[in-house]
Amino acid sequence: MTSMLGLQSYWDGAYADELVNFREHGHVGEIWFGANVMDTVTSWTKTLCIGISQGHTPNHIHENKPEPAEQDDKYLSCWSVLDFGTGNGLLLQELAKQGFADLTGTDYSEGAIDLARSLADRYGFSNIKFLVDDILETKLERQFQLVMDKGTLDAIGLHPDGPIRRMMYWDSVSKLVSPGGVLVITSCNLTKDELVQDVENFNQRNIAMPQEPNTIKDQETHRGFPPFQYLDHVRTYPTFMFGGSVGSRVATVAFLRN
Repeated sequence: MTSMLGLQSYWDGAYADELVNFREHGHVGEIWFGANVMDTVTSWTKTLCIGISQGHTPNHIHENKPEPAEQDDKYLSCWSVLDFGTGNGLLLQELAKQGFADLTGTDYSEGAIDLARSLADRYGFSNIKFLVDDILETKLERQFQLVMDKGTLDAIGLHPDGPIRRMMYWDSVSKLVSPGGVLVITSCNLTKDELVQDVENFNQRNIAMPQEPNTIKDQETHRGFPPFQYLDHVRTYPTFMFGGSVGSRVATVAFLRN
């Protein structure tokens, strides 16, 4: 299935309108998937990262008793965060409120980045870095311990060349997540099982056709280990049953970079 939502021209036009609305009326623009989903994603991701920092096993991360809020910063301040396809950047603002400090947002639409910077300045989050960058042809030269995608894979899949671009997506994203880092994907077009299968397909392609390692670090990465493994997923979204199967309208899944 293809849609205008898969085209950069659509998003350039949409963010140009939202930037005008912000400058004239102060509107922040659309929150992709809604504020409730964004709040769930940020609080769940915070718990996930604190649990990993504490050395807890993936299956028990969300079972741990929360520590006092003042303890959060010591765990979260060391996490470098990238939100690609950041749009208006509000997800990063919410992550900053949760205690994350090293925050970067990218988008291929210059209008989105202009809006994100304006909103960050308005609400006192000028420490967040925003850059124009296309995830499929990224110019970023660093890796991040936490990489967030809220709707970008969905949009890529709606492009007329969606299947090819989804393969490019995984090749690019795998280079941006540092070893031992976490990728968190939120999707309304793919279920949790479909996201896990997407990762498994990428892992199989990567193992079958390993790239020529350029550094010692690359050599260690290509010693037969799959790039990603399933870590956890949000279990609190409302569910429904259809055709004997239980599902939800939104899925958020975390993967560990090996």
